[in-house]
Amino acid sequence: MPLKSVSCLLINSGFKEEHLSDFKKELNNAVMKDMRSNKDHISQAVLAVDICMKENMYGYHGKRIMPFLKITMALPRLIAPAKRLLEQGLRFGCFPIHCYQAYEANIDFEIRFMVDNDIVGCNWIELPPGKYHIRKETDEGDSSKAKPIKVSLAQLEVDVNSADLISHAAEGEWQKIAPMRVLSFDIECAGRKGIFPEPDKDPVIQIANMVLRQGEKDPFIRNVFTLGSCSSIVGSQVLCFEREHDLLRAWAEFVLIIDPDIITGYNIQNFDLPYLINRAHNLKVQAFPFLGRIRSMKSVIKDSSFQSKQMGRRENKVINTEGRVQFDLLQVLLRDYKLRSYTLNAVSYHFLQEQKEDVQHSIITDLQNGNEQTRRRLAVYCLKDAYLPLRLLEKLMCVINYMEMARVTGVPLNYLLSRGQQIKVVSQLLRQAMKQDLVMPVVKSEGGEDYTGATVIEPVKGYYAVPIATLDFSSLYPSIMMAHNLCYTTLLQSGSAEKYGLNPEDFIKTPTGDHFVKASVRKGLLPEILENLLSARKRAKTELKKETDPFKQKVLDGRQLALKISANSVYGFTGAQVGKLPCLEISQVS
Repeated sequence: MPLKSVSCLLINSGFKEEHLSDFKKELNNAVMKDMRSNKDHISQAVLAVDICMKENMYGYHGKRIMPFLKITMALPRLIAPAKRLLEQGLRFGCFPIHCYQAYEANIDFEIRFMVDNDIVGCNWIELPPGKYHIRKETDEGDSSKAKPIKVSLAQLEVDVNSADLISHAAEGEWQKIAPMRVLSFDIECAGRKGIFPEPDKDPVIQIANMVLRQGEKDPFIRNVFTLGSCSSIVGSQVLCFEREHDLLRAWAEFVLIIDPDIITGYNIQNFDLPYLINRAHNLKVQAFPFLGRIRSMKSVIKDSSFQSKQMGRRENKVINTEGRVQFDLLQVLLRDYKLRSYTLNAVSYHFLQEQKEDVQHSIITDLQNGNEQTRRRLAVYCLKDAYLPLRLLEKLMCVINYMEMARVTGVPLNYLLSRGQQIKVVSQLLRQAMKQDLVMPVVKSEGGEDYTGATVIEPVKGYYAVPIATLDFSSLYPSIMMAHNLCYTTLLQSGSAEKYGLNPEDFIKTPTGDHFVKASVRKGLLPEILENLLSARKRAKTELKKETDPFKQKVLDGRQLALKISANSVYGFTGAQVGKLPCLEISQVS
C-alpha cells in the first residue's frame, strides 16, 4: 500500500512569514550542494517551510508557546544533512549566521509517519470507499490514463492519501489478530568432515518447510526440498531435485507463492538465510534473492550490532525482506529468557519436553551420499527442525505477545526484534506530546555524568522456623513517577521558579536537590503515559478473568504483560545516557 507522507524536522526561530521564502531557498541550496550523489535525481531538497506554534517539552516553561519552523524534506535521508547544516550555522538575507536547535530530527521515518497518522503496530486500518485506487498488474493497454501499476507482490496494492486512513484502536472487535501466514524453515548442508559448512564450497542438500495460519495449531503445508531422490514421508510432500541450482530456484518461487507474513526458524537470521543467499549467489541463481514483497528489491546481507545491559553486545546479520517479518526464535529467546543452553534441542526439551530427531551433524553428509532411505531419515530430521520453532512460538505465545507489545507501544513488529527499549518509549512520548503541541529536542548523546541506581539489599538466605512476611510495591518506579509528577515537562531548571512566579507550594524538591512542579500546576507527560498504561493493564486483566475463549485469553494475557513491561521501561528511558532524551534529574529520584 504505497502511502504518501512527509519527512520533517523542526527548529526554533524568530522568523516571520516574509522570511520563509528566502530561508527555504538558502537551505535548499546548502543541502543540494552538500549532497555527494543524487541517485534519486532530486531537483528540490526542501519542499516546504512553515511556521507552527509549539512548546519545548524539556523543562517547565509556563506553557509558553513559541514559533517553530517545520521544514519538509523531499526524502527521509535528507533530514540528517539539513539538521547538520542548521546546527553548524546558516546565514541568509539580512540575518547573521545562526546555529539552530533541531527538534524531532532524529525520529525514524516509520515512527514519524505512524505517529502523525495515529497508527500503531499490528492494528487494523480501514480504507473508506471511494478514497483509494487499486493498482493493476499491468496498465491493460490503456496508456492514456497513465495509472500506476503494481510494484509489489501483495494481493492488494492501493494508492491512498494518508489523511483518509481510519486507524482502529485494538479494542472490542478490532482486538482480533489477523490470520497471518507463518513460514518456518530449516536447511541442511553437506559439510566437509570437521569443517563448518561454507556457502562457497558446501551444497544445500535439504530445505524443510512448515506453513500455518496464526491462531491455528497445525501447519497446512509440510514439505521438504531434497537434493537427490528421497523416499516418501507420511503427511509431508517430498520434492526432489537433481541439481542444487534448481532446488534453490524452486524454493525461492515457493516463498513467493505462499507469500508468508512472518518467516521463522531457529537461527535463520545468522545462518539459514545468509547461507541460502550466498550459496545462490555462488551458483548464479539470478532470481533467488528477491524474497520480499517488493518486486525489484533484492534481499541483501548486512552486518549489524546490538548492545544492551541485558544482552551485552551481539553481532548479527540483517537481511531485508520487505513486507515479511523475520521472527527468528533464537533471537527472541536470547532477549526474553535466561537459559543454560540455547541449542534447539535444549530449548525444546526445556519448554516442550520434546527433542530433535537423533541425527548427529557428523553423519549428515554420509546420509546424503547414501540412498533414498538415508536421505529420508535426514528429511525427517530436517522437518522436525522446522516444526519445533512453530511449537515453541505457540507454547511461549511469542507472536501474540510481540504483536500486543507493538499495539501498546505503537512501533512496527520488526522493531521489537531488532531494536532496544528506547524506541518504544519514544513512540509513546511522541504520541502524547503531539496532543499538547509539545516537541522533543534533539539531544547529543554524551556519556556524561552517571548515577547510582536503587539500592538492592540481598536477603539473608537460610531456613526460618517462623513465618516471613514478604512485601511487594505494586509498580514501584511508575508509582513514584506518578506520585511526584516527575517528567521532562515539569522539571524546573535554574531560575525557572522565580521567572514564572511559582510559590514554594507549587513544586517539590527531590532528595537530589532537583525541583518539579506539582500536577496542580502542570500534569507531566510521563505520568499521563504511565496512568494510561496501568489503567489499560487493569482493564485487560479484568477482561481476562471474564473471557472464556482460550485464544482471546492468550491475547489479553499478552496485552497485560506488554503493558506492564512498557510501564516499567519508562523509568529506564530517562536514565539512558546514550539515548534520545536522558534526564538524570528524573532517574536519580528513585
